[in-house]
Amino acid sequence: MALLKYEEIAESLRSRIAAGEFAPGEILPSTRDLAEQWSVSRATAVKAMDVLRNDGVVEARQGTGFVATETPVARPAGGRRAGSARVAGGMPFLRVGTPDWVAPPVHVAEALRMDAGAKALRRIRVLQLPDGSPHSYVVAWFPPDVAEPSPRLAQTAPIAEGTTRYVRRQTGRFPVEGTDVTTVRLAAEVEAEHLALSGPTAVAVVLHTAYDQEGRPLVCEEGITPGSLYERLETYAM
Repeated sequence: MALLKYEEIAESLRSRIAAGEFAPGEILPSTRDLAEQWSVSRATAVKAMDVLRNDGVVEARQGTGFVATETPVARPAGGRRAGSARVAGGMPFLRVGTPDWVAPPVHVAEALRMDAGAKALRRIRVLQLPDGSPHSYVVAWFPPDVAEPSPRLAQTAPIAEGTTRYVRRQTGRFPVEGTDVTTVRLAAEVEAEHLALSGPTAVAVVLHTAYDQEGRPLVCEEGITPGSLYERLETYAM
């Protein structure tokens, strides 16, 4: 399906940012300039920048315009919709350690359809609230058939274009279906440490698995959020 004009503009800017043409904090072309360059209305250019802002790739600064983000933004695990990687409520995050190859827990291995003991690429981050305090501890697991052809997943630096688009560019695979399983338990020691919890604390655990167009697992993310911060909102017809 052909991209709409605002999507085409957004993807062009996303690629330029990912390639390093615009460093973090650097000013991007104004919407007026973009409208002239692409021969579109200014409203179309604004819509393109809104897409990038919603995805955490750019941010608006008063008196300056749009700049490439200095703080990476992530989406909470779970809550996605089929055919889309977007989740409302992007949050700044801190990367924990360096991505590494580890045998995932049994329930994650099962979700990824991997043999017990086989290794997957693990990426860990802590999502933050506006005041900088921790909100969620998120562990993402990528199976070898996704991680190996996508070497940037093993780097600590944020992927400006987003992991979904990067993986699609590298592998041709993209999410069309997701499942979320939510459970409640006490926080493990490492989770409590990164979430600044003291004493036994109940946490909500969302296990999100994304599947590609052929039904193969792309990634399994486990998001751990203290009960006091966890909220799920659904709107539906009655």
